Amino acid sequence: MKRSHDMPFGACPLPNGNIRFRLWAPAVKQVELILENDTGKKTILTMHALAEGWFQIETLPLQAKSETLYYYRLDDELDVPDPASRANPQDVHGPSQVVDATAFSWQDAAWQGRPWHEAVIYELHLGTFTNEGTFAAAMQRLDYLVELGITAIELMPVADFPGTRNWGYDGVLLFAPDHSYGTPDELKALVQAAHALGLMVLLDVVYNHFGPDGNYLHAYAPQFFSESHHTPWGAAINFDGDDSRIVRDFFIHNALYWLEEYHFDGLRLDAIHAIIDNSQPDIVTELAATVHERFGRTRQVHLILENDANIASYLQQGTIAAQWNDDIHHALHVLLTKECDGYYADYANQPIRHLARCLAEGFAFQGEPSTFRDGQLRGEPSKQLSPSAFINFTQTHDQIGNRAYGERIAMLAEQRPLQIALAVLVLSPSPPMLFMGEEFAAATPFQFFCDFQGELATAVTEGRRREFAGFREFSSPVARARIPDPNDSATFERCKLVWDCLNEPQHKVWLEHYRQLLALRRTHVIPHLSGISGGGVFELIGVSGLIVRWCLGDGTQLTLLANLGDASVNGILPVTGTPVYLSQTDLMEIFSTGTMPPWCAAWFIKEAQHETA
Repeated sequence: MKRSHDMPFGACPLPNGNIRFRLWAPAVKQVELILENDTGKKTILTMHALAEGWFQIETLPLQAKSETLYYYRLDDELDVPDPASRANPQDVHGPSQVVDATAFSWQDAAWQGRPWHEAVIYELHLGTFTNEGTFAAAMQRLDYLVELGITAIELMPVADFPGTRNWGYDGVLLFAPDHSYGTPDELKALVQAAHALGLMVLLDVVYNHFGPDGNYLHAYAPQFFSESHHTPWGAAINFDGDDSRIVRDFFIHNALYWLEEYHFDGLRLDAIHAIIDNSQPDIVTELAATVHERFGRTRQVHLILENDANIASYLQQGTIAAQWNDDIHHALHVLLTKECDGYYADYANQPIRHLARCLAEGFAFQGEPSTFRDGQLRGEPSKQLSPSAFINFTQTHDQIGNRAYGERIAMLAEQRPLQIALAVLVLSPSPPMLFMGEEFAAATPFQFFCDFQGELATAVTEGRRREFAGFREFSSPVARARIPDPNDSATFERCKLVWDCLNEPQHKVWLEHYRQLLALRRTHVIPHLSGISGGGVFELIGVSGLIVRWCLGDGTQLTLLANLGDASVNGILPVTGTPVYLSQTDLMEIFSTGTMPPWCAAWFIKEAQHETA
């Protein structure tokens, strides 16, 4: 089976063997196509100027073919790669490469995806997931993920970034898998191998900015950027100004490209709160509607948001599956570590209430003022949404990597409280997400790393350390100097998972805990989730106890009783249903006295009673 996404820009092999090259460059007068053959000989062809700033040329088979290197010369002055390059093997400043997508023979024609309520997500970074850091090496770990209980892997961004190491959020060639991870065909092979094992594959994409190195769009298409909007990373993308139609199409085609040509099962849209678009519909809504129209009747395709603004209305449209729920992470983190710096301050006074509200209603902040944001109202009501609309986690690349030393939660919290927190999170109706290595309490950190050069590298290193100047621990320049340098290759190397540790007792204990919890979810929770609508209800018991109840899709009642504190709490404990998880063997006996012991959790299921004739 062949898969290729047709788009109005880039290098497109045609059925007759010709290749059409098309570039939008409204700020220049002339564009030349430079072709390099296998011996390095260059052919220079003048592209035809079309209306509205487009340039195009169609080459003959003897001039260009699959794997031919090419770039564009602007006004006889500047050589640039194709912004829609499908491959850039010599990094972001080098020539692009023609890719014939139909050369890859797909063997997964029967794969139509999996329903969202079955999602158990594993976020991973290709460069540090394995020692080799490649698509091919990641394939060798897929069986392990299936045995763990994972049903979806989420790749951090793979779009071509400068250098050989990066989190991926500095991508500048959004259609080209970074060559440090492997070739386009090797990424397709990874997706296909995952599908053969029943795994969905989701891809993180960045549509709120381009990286600071290797983005040449300013030189020939400044209309890509807004003059009235700005982001924390610089110029905002122009989604609502003059010429924004072409810009919007560029990003919508990017989403369709990954979903069609690479057969990904979904996308995670990074930080959409930094996408500023005052048009109607905005780009997120239009993109989601287009994806749904293209694939909604034939495949299970899922869009996920990261949205610090907690805009619940995006999740009500039926075209977006879920959002990362930072609120539940923050509440759990405060309970587990007692840290109250930064955004954790919003959760410090009532962490158990915030947690209970997240479990039952989705967001903790549904329009209330945020102290961290100087009293700004944050969020929209979310109780009416299904729990499946909220992805819950105790760790992500952000929450680990944005710490000065990249410590994982297992390095910060005591073992029993963390295990109880995981039981609360994994067995709730919302899809759980793990960050690579957390399932065996990896001792390796996940720190911020990149591979910039010159003044940019110095600015990033100094800026990274300056970010922590407001923390007591890093108030002195000497302390800040100890923060790992993001551009040092050693920072990247120390973040690679060490898989040999799985045989060590302390890591085996954690891995078995995760496997047991995920097995319980697969057996007792997932079969009842289909069709679930609306949130649950919660009540608080003392200062650290909670009870949450949900009515699942088939009428089954799921109940959680938990105490996430260091002292016992007392109250009326209505235990109904069959226990499916007890954190200690004598818990039912203790509950019968109206007491919840410290750091405990119990889950109960009461199946719906169906009348018989």
